[in-house]
Amino acid sequence: GPGAMAQASALLSQGPAPQAVPASHLPVKVCEVARNTGPDSSSGLAMASFRTAKHLPHEWHQSSAHLYHEAFTGCEQAERSRAEAKELAERAAATAQRAQQDSMATLGQRLQDIHFWKAELQREIEDLDAETSLLAAQKLRLERALDATEVPYTIATDNLQCRERRQPPDLVSDEVERELLKETELIRNIQELLKRTLVQAGDQMRLNRDHKEICEMDWSDKVETYNVDDKCGRYSNQSTNIQFHPSSVKFEESASTPETWAKFSHDNIYRAEQEKLASINLRALIDNILHDISEDLRMQCAAVNEAFAKHCEELDHTKHKLEHHLKNILKEIGEQEADIAALKQAIKDKEAPMKVAQTRLYDRSFRPNVELCRDEARFRLIREVEELTESIESLKKKLLESQQSLRNLEGTRMNLEKEIAVKTNSIFIDRQKCMAHRTHYSLVLKLAGYQ
Repeated sequence: GPGAMAQASALLSQGPAPQAVPASHLPVKVCEVARNTGPDSSSGLAMASFRTAKHLPHEWHQSSAHLYHEAFTGCEQAERSRAEAKELAERAAATAQRAQQDSMATLGQRLQDIHFWKAELQREIEDLDAETSLLAAQKLRLERALDATEVPYTIATDNLQCRERRQPPDLVSDEVERELLKETELIRNIQELLKRTLVQAGDQMRLNRDHKEICEMDWSDKVETYNVDDKCGRYSNQSTNIQFHPSSVKFEESASTPETWAKFSHDNIYRAEQEKLASINLRALIDNILHDISEDLRMQCAAVNEAFAKHCEELDHTKHKLEHHLKNILKEIGEQEADIAALKQAIKDKEAPMKVAQTRLYDRSFRPNVELCRDEARFRLIREVEELTESIESLKKKLLESQQSLRNLEGTRMNLEKEIAVKTNSIFIDRQKCMAHRTHYSLVLKLAGYQ
């Protein structure tokens, strides 16, 4: 029946059972035949041929009895041996079955252990992969930020260059220049910081990938091992693909212990976890850096703009004052010119009275003899000429003074006009060139994604 078959196959799988009685130890019966050589023996030749080597009856009985006894003990021994063999076979089968079940349970436990570490490694690989992607996005933000600093830097240096074209006395190292220099230095420092952080991000991404690779190699070894142990777990006595491998029992020198085996994956995961944490911290740091530099740039940009606005206001105010003075000077010049013309006219006007007085004196010098009298009329005429001469002198002196004054006014007018031109130039540089250029600044900061 099937039971017998299973037993037979179980026995077969065990190899031959040891025999109860070794074959070489079976007793060999040696029969000594007693020869008749007594005094009663027949010595006839004919008889002798019949009598030679024959057994006596009691010997015959003895021989049979011995054989029966031998057969009986043989059967008894065989039966006992059979029972022992059967018991041994059953015990061997049970032992084999129990050992196989234990092995199966141990393999099952081992599969669970492998699965646990495999899952842990897989989670770590996925975490590191996601983390590296997030860090790559942060690195891109840093690169964009670094590119975006170029525009503010160009603007600030261009502002400084433009302001070199101011004319004296406006070519001064003022508050605006100080703020612009501060701005260029700030941007240079920011660029250095961004470059350093970019290198750091690159290094961290490399470390993340290295540790991910270590975990992936560990994971793939675990997958392979899991498949091997899973295959082993599926073997049964009925499997067709099993065979003898006597040498496989030998102990491998380089094999790991369960402790070192578990420690290997634990250490890999621990190190990967450390890198993941470092990566998370670096991302937070990058966030802070981008936020801080955006704040610093925004504040410095505002400080520069404020200095510009204040300076332009001062320039406007000064220019207005200068223009006011110029207006007054021009009015004064007009009045002075009119004054000079009036003085010249006054001098001219004295010519006729002088001629009259002098002609009178000249004509009266022709009076004859005693008539040439130093009378009152002569004294009065002489005094008139003196008065007129004095009057003309003072007018001429006044005229010279007025002309000098006009020249002074003209000089002042020129200076004022020159100064107004200088101020106009300064205002043009600061407002039209510098401040207009700076409007691109804040736009760039927004676009660069600092905020």
